[in-house]
Amino acid sequence: MTIEVRNGVTVIDGEPRVLVSVDYPYYRDDPGVWADRLRVMRDELGVEVISSYIPWRHHQPGSAAAPDFTGSGHPGRDVVGFLRLCHDLGLKVIAKPGPFIHAETTYGGLPDWVCPSADPEIEPLLDAAGAPSRWADSPAHLPGRPLPAPLGPAFLAKVTSWLSAVGREVLDAAAHPDGPVIMVQIANEGIYTNGARSLAAYDYSPSGLAFFRDRLPAWYGSIEEYNRTHATAHRRWDEVEPPRSWTGAACPEEMRGYADWGRLHAEYLAEVYRRWSAAVDCRVPVVVNLNPPTVEELDDWLARVRPEMWGEIAYGFTNWMGVVSVDPDAQARYVIAAKRAAGPNLEENWGFSQLYDPAYADATTSFHQSLLALAAGATGFNVYTGAATSGWSPDLDSAHTPPYPDSAPVAADGSATAKAPVVRVLADFFALHGVEFLECAPVTAGAFGLYLPYAGIAAWAGPGSGGPECGRSLRAFHDRMRGTGCDYGVVELETATLEQLSAYGTLTVPGGPFMHRHVQRLLASYLTGGGRILLDGPAPTLDEDLRPCGVLAEALGRPVSTALVPGPEAVRVTCGEADAFLRVHPGRDVQYLTILVHGKNEGPIRVETAHAVFETECARGGAAVVRLAEGVLDDFVVKGLNGFLDSAVPAWIAVGDQEVKAAQAADLARVGGAIRLLGRPPG
Repeated sequence: MTIEVRNGVTVIDGEPRVLVSVDYPYYRDDPGVWADRLRVMRDELGVEVISSYIPWRHHQPGSAAAPDFTGSGHPGRDVVGFLRLCHDLGLKVIAKPGPFIHAETTYGGLPDWVCPSADPEIEPLLDAAGAPSRWADSPAHLPGRPLPAPLGPAFLAKVTSWLSAVGREVLDAAAHPDGPVIMVQIANEGIYTNGARSLAAYDYSPSGLAFFRDRLPAWYGSIEEYNRTHATAHRRWDEVEPPRSWTGAACPEEMRGYADWGRLHAEYLAEVYRRWSAAVDCRVPVVVNLNPPTVEELDDWLARVRPEMWGEIAYGFTNWMGVVSVDPDAQARYVIAAKRAAGPNLEENWGFSQLYDPAYADATTSFHQSLLALAAGATGFNVYTGAATSGWSPDLDSAHTPPYPDSAPVAADGSATAKAPVVRVLADFFALHGVEFLECAPVTAGAFGLYLPYAGIAAWAGPGSGGPECGRSLRAFHDRMRGTGCDYGVVELETATLEQLSAYGTLTVPGGPFMHRHVQRLLASYLTGGGRILLDGPAPTLDEDLRPCGVLAEALGRPVSTALVPGPEAVRVTCGEADAFLRVHPGRDVQYLTILVHGKNEGPIRVETAHAVFETECARGGAAVVRLAEGVLDDFVVKGLNGFLDSAVPAWIAVGDQEVKAAQAADLARVGGAIRLLGRPPG
């Protein structure tokens, strides 16, 4: 009886699965309805994994008392009883003890007594200007209260005590296989929902700078070597200052300080995750949920988010970035987050239309985005949140009014809404076909190679600076690929293997003045083996120590065309406005096609692949996923209704002369050979 995360895929008792989960914030609801809501989510949504935060400020509002996990002080704090209910109902749980959770709670779920304003011994998290990073959760606290520095000794001791108590008193007895908890998520979207912030946003606190200066000897060995590679004349490590603004970089030595700070962010995040994971000390896998990059801070996000440094801690991500069917920026951010590393989407917005965007009032927006995440590389999706709630205390959240959220698949009275059957059919499809779906390989026309020291530099430099690029190069690559209807991969070059690179016929790599010697040799070997490199920038002439190294330049030999050459497996949308992603099974004649219809599309979509020609009609902003087995149209889900865009069509799907069509405006699905019509008008 085991639980593990293997290459980003959740494996329970030896069986890999698409991790489909639904969030339920028990702390916002009356304990008297917990069992009913769990049953409804299990039976109506067809989901057997529940995720939930465990808010610190809810369970330990005062520092003088120990955390309450059994409801002795308030019945809503009985998380031990909540987990027992989950176990009794046959549900599994992803427990999320923070310490910071966001989740629209006051001070992000941190108790007031860990705020630096309340305790002068707690360091505030500082930005490059020396100002505290703040969290504003209601008008009463504008412009926000300062956040604690994660590595500050006073806060670290308190957070270690909290997480250790959760692990010892809540999770030990509830962990798989004896209990329902199969996974623990620490932190939230970085640390304080700041995974996508600029590199100048943190951490310039005394503890943050101490960590930075502690890492320098590990990176450079001696102060003399540091001075050689940075063109400085320091005598001690404590004289080294981090960058606080872009002051220009006329030579590689002047770029290194910016690259160092990007590397620091990656190691800082890994260190915080390591310490918090060790404090929980639970026997199930630990996962994190990174928020996707912003358009402006893509380089900052790439420099910071390096799952390769996290050891056994698994990668996951969230949404909260806009409606991808109508916003190209949101689509790019979403796809890049899904491709950065294998892992599940741990928060897809299925319930918040008033707080985020009116488009989420209809299930189609969330359906589209859940399928996009899976097609782009995610190994699961989450329904956030599954049920609306209405029973929280003002201390937990005084800024929002019930129900929370406003348009969940299960309403605040416990009834299933129109979103429920949409979640159910998606959950059922991947319960039946998820293992095979994950076994299938995406059909790609190439990959982008991340060289992350360049991201650390470009995060500061901005466009047109003349320095090396990474994020902007990746975004341009993404747009080119999407414009030609091609899927792609993303590989991190410092840890990649030749086998990983060789899975792609073409590799686009950012160029610049220096590049790790072993990376240059890897790329040269890739070229020797028949691979094709499109270098976006100059070929490096130095290695990571700024010593002469022209291995890659010599291997390239001559300039190459940057024209995209789709392979024989290319997927082409030849009618309509949509994106299409194809996955092919390596051992049998099975393919999965995901079609994501743009918000302005009218009429049918036609997709041509090497295996078959697919035709379908979805609502505007809709989507479809189709299984093809030995040339025969098998199971599928096609979204024909989008109430938000006032779009309703009789959904249909055809492969060659095989066609299935709804008789009236409705969503159409076949799962396990059984046809389902969803949302059809009465009568």
